[in-house]
Amino acid sequence: MSCKKELKTNAKSTVNKAYDNYYTIAEKHMSNQKFDSAFYYFNKSKSVCDVNTDLNRIIYSLLRMAYIQQIEGDYSSSETTATEVVSYFQHHTNAAYKCSAYNILGINYENLYDYNNAILYFNLAYKHAESELQKAILKNNLAVVYMDKHDYKKAITILIPLSLGKKEVSDTEHYARVLDNLGYCYFKTDNPNALSYLNESLSMQKQVDNKFGMITSYNHLSEFYQKSNRYRAIDYAQLAYKKASEINSIDDRIASLALLIQASTGTESKKYSLKHLQISDSIKKVRQKAKNNFAKIKYDSKIEKEENLNLKTQKIEDTLQLEKQKNKNLVLYFIVGFGFTITSFIYYYLVAKNEREKIKSSYTTEIRIAKKLHDELANDVYQTMAFAETQDLSTADNKELLLNNLDTIYSRTRNISRENSAIETGNLFIPNLKEMMSGFNTNSINILINGLDTINWATVEENKKITVYRVLQELLVNMKKHSKCSLVVLTFKNIKNKLHLDYSDNGVGVVFDEINLKNGLQNVENRILAIKGTITFDTKSNKGFKTNIIFPI
Repeated sequence: MSCKKELKTNAKSTVNKAYDNYYTIAEKHMSNQKFDSAFYYFNKSKSVCDVNTDLNRIIYSLLRMAYIQQIEGDYSSSETTATEVVSYFQHHTNAAYKCSAYNILGINYENLYDYNNAILYFNLAYKHAESELQKAILKNNLAVVYMDKHDYKKAITILIPLSLGKKEVSDTEHYARVLDNLGYCYFKTDNPNALSYLNESLSMQKQVDNKFGMITSYNHLSEFYQKSNRYRAIDYAQLAYKKASEINSIDDRIASLALLIQASTGTESKKYSLKHLQISDSIKKVRQKAKNNFAKIKYDSKIEKEENLNLKTQKIEDTLQLEKQKNKNLVLYFIVGFGFTITSFIYYYLVAKNEREKIKSSYTTEIRIAKKLHDELANDVYQTMAFAETQDLSTADNKELLLNNLDTIYSRTRNISRENSAIETGNLFIPNLKEMMSGFNTNSINILINGLDTINWATVEENKKITVYRVLQELLVNMKKHSKCSLVVLTFKNIKNKLHLDYSDNGVGVVFDEINLKNGLQNVENRILAIKGTITFDTKSNKGFKTNIIFPI
């Protein structure tokens, strides 16, 4: 399929005389098969376009450049250029451009032996095909990929409907290609109808004087007769080589020479082998030269564009510099004075605020410790003392119960110490964090932790690690006091350099009127806001409690 399609202009299209001039020259070189010159001027036509007003022109120029690279056998560079075309596609982009770009990519991947991608892009091109002929051609392209994969049965299932659709698609060249491909597939699958399809295709190719099609038919017939009639195989391969030489098709000459080597013997085989090597070496040099030339054209264009932009920028900067110099000293003095004043104000404000927060934090910590000592530890100590005074400690059961009570008091004392001690933010941060969270696991409460070890904690600031530790501690304490849940799930994710911490439980939940300082959630919110993060609560009564925390790392 050709990407040759005149640009459709409309009333809103802007005039771009530079583009029109380069475009005209490029098309002239293209028609004369001067592909390096055509590539140069298509690249120039693209460089004078504005992406906001000339998007279709940019796409068209790139399509032609990709097509030229493909003709010259530079499939990797053609893939890169065609991929750049796709990056410019929008919802309203002309379907013909999309069809052409995807078809070019399909052909490139086929020649690069990446058959899965070739199938993908031929199918994409098919979705944007505008006519029955285009769809039929793309289906035939798809069948050829399966032939390259030696999946001839799959290719046959695609080609048979195409061979029956002559009335719908009245194009002799296309129909002849379908018959030739179908005949070749039948040959590879030992179907006796193979020869009749190959001969019919050759007859049609001769009828319309399709030289490329005739070469393919000759090569397929040569391969067909390789085992049964060596002399006919040589005759058809020689016909293919002669026709390929007439139209200077290097790849077809190499293919026909390979068949001549297989069918010939002795000195003839050696002669064809030497010619095959000579042409192969020559085409490699020519294509490498073309590839280097294309790369140089694009590179030189980029440098030229950057130099022009730099010159314009420099001129503007020089003009602005002269204007700025007149008021530079006055503005500088003003900025320095104003900056010093603001800096002093901010410094003293932050110092005072920090002192207030330290005092408030110390006061809050003291109250929390005192409350824990009174509500939890003191009651346990009193009950243990009363038990020791009233029970016979000589019995094994009472002695064991006393020891268990003392162990519980020790554990609570250790937990209170850990909750209010300094937090390790180095190598022991993760082990300590896991130990803290595991302390809330009980026979009735199960805590699941996901993704904790996927975070690169070495890159997280110390104050943010401390915040994570304290926030999780507050949430788990709140859970243990109020939620009555049996399952807690904590999930850690790093998305675009932001830590996402999701907490959820299956407890009774709360309503937002209850979210206050008493249950500790206000402390959680304050800590997250202090590190420029966000926190959202998703909770309904009797439907569990969820919160999502996000902050930059």
